[in-house]
Amino acid sequence: MSEHHQQEEQPQAPLIEHLVELRSRLIKALIAILVVFLCLYPFSNRLYVFVAEPLMSMLPAHSQMIATEVTSPFLAPLKLTLILALFVAIPYVLYQAWAFVAPGLYSSEKRLALPVLASSVVLFYAGAAFAYFVVFPLIFKFFTHTAPAGVQVMTDISAYLSFVLKLFIAFGVAFEIPIATFLLILTGTVSVQTLASKRGYVIVGCFVVGMLLTPPDVMSQTLLAVPMWALFEVGLLAGRLVKRQRGGSGSTGDTASEAESEAGTDTTDVDSAK
Repeated sequence: MSEHHQQEEQPQAPLIEHLVELRSRLIKALIAILVVFLCLYPFSNRLYVFVAEPLMSMLPAHSQMIATEVTSPFLAPLKLTLILALFVAIPYVLYQAWAFVAPGLYSSEKRLALPVLASSVVLFYAGAAFAYFVVFPLIFKFFTHTAPAGVQVMTDISAYLSFVLKLFIAFGVAFEIPIATFLLILTGTVSVQTLASKRGYVIVGCFVVGMLLTPPDVMSQTLLAVPMWALFEVGLLAGRLVKRQRGGSGSTGDTASEAESEAGTDTTDVDSAK
């Protein structure tokens, strides 16, 4: 009976070890987010003022933001600080995910995964920075100067936070298009020629996504759609370059395999003749 139990427990041991390691990685990631949050929390109000600056600078004289709920002055900066802590800790969180997955990958997959992960983080940050420094001043200038006569613009702090977080995430995800395009081409899911031939549909899709993810004005939609299209072209170019580099080695391998198959056919013919 003891030998039977040992045989049953033996296959489960690797799974238990993986689960323990996964729990350890998750705990480390959560601790990192908590540490960053605790470091940023004393500056939560200043962080909110920094995020609200693009709107505050566009408000008319004697206008200000307001809090329509009792808990908004506390919860809005707290929510912002927690999300910023997650954004700041993303590289370490992805490192923990990489450390968990890496032992099961081939060396070629490891060489590909590291640049892809690093590029994804950089592009997400670039998208958020583009939204803050380029998009926010333009759209807030548009919104604050189109108010009807007699209407004083006074935005609620919670509504503003939800609005800018939506744009941060939208632009951060949109800037991941080169990575998605590159991986689709690299894995052979879609060919470069197919994507290039569908460029018109991609452009229309970018404007549709911009319409869905941004406020209902042409400026915001264009500011998201045009970078998405440009980033698609970047991913298409990267995929074309990689495929071209691999095409040389691939053609050589195909030629060698064809020669081997022809040699095998000749041998078979000789044997059959005998």
